Amino acid sequence: MEKKKARMAMSALSQETRLAVFALLVDAGDAGMPAGIISETTKTSPTAMSAHLAILSQAGLVKSKKIGRSVIYRAMPKVAHELADFLRNICKSDARS
Repeated sequence: MEKKKARMAMSALSQETRLAVFALLVDAGDAGMPAGIISETTKTSPTAMSAHLAILSQAGLVKSKKIGRSVIYRAMPKVAHELADFLRNICKSDARS
């Protein structure tokens, strides 16, 4: 993982609501969840949720797909795994110093 992508992912997940949304979507699995349900579940206004989902999308942590009138969001846990590997590698490098 590139440093820029790692920074974007960490920044996206550093906010409480976005971290909760990511965890919610991981639990939802491949089925994902409609934006409205995510907003209701997290008790977040649709406008604020739209901004949160955009940040998570830009970081590559979620993907969206329009189905009918709904937008379904799915977590991309692979990016979180890549971030964890990136951080582990930093720690390994630091331990050798």
